[in-house]
Amino acid sequence: MTVKISAVKQTELEQLKKISETTFKETFAKDNTPADLAIFLQQNYNLKQLQQELDNGDSFFYFIYQDAQLAGYLKLNIGEAQSEKSSSESLEIARIYILAAFKRQGLGHELMQFAEKVAKEKQKKEIWLGVWEYNPVAIAFYKKMGFVKKGEHVFTIGTDDQTDWVMTKYLN
Repeated sequence: MTVKISAVKQTELEQLKKISETTFKETFAKDNTPADLAIFLQQNYNLKQLQQELDNGDSFFYFIYQDAQLAGYLKLNIGEAQSEKSSSESLEIARIYILAAFKRQGLGHELMQFAEKVAKEKQKKEIWLGVWEYNPVAIAFYKKMGFVKKGEHVFTIGTDDQTDWVMTKYLN
């Protein structure tokens, strides 16, 4: 198995939109109404919104490929791009999405290690993320990767306010 992680290019905006919608639906459609899901996807994964995020100098997108097939992506935020007011020494893992066909093959681990590498290169002392409180598989994965629950915040899908755990990992 060959794994490659590369920065998302401006010319790959359509691919970013498609994989964002697909991975989000695969993960959360069963737990949300179609109306709320449609609102969320339209607000967050439209081309204009994704272009703004891609243009933001404090946000970084990376595709992960397995054997030359696009398998998922990672979005990292620093500074003002972070979704919660955080220290200048923090890096947020805003999205770590893997297509269903590629889950449980170590790609999440690869992306997590990559995020840590980027954080260290940017001289950050902690990494944090939000994870839905009813996603025990993801929570267990993050705990295994050294994250601990630090708090909670609201994550809105359509009209539904949901609770995310804020989990943090301090870097050496």
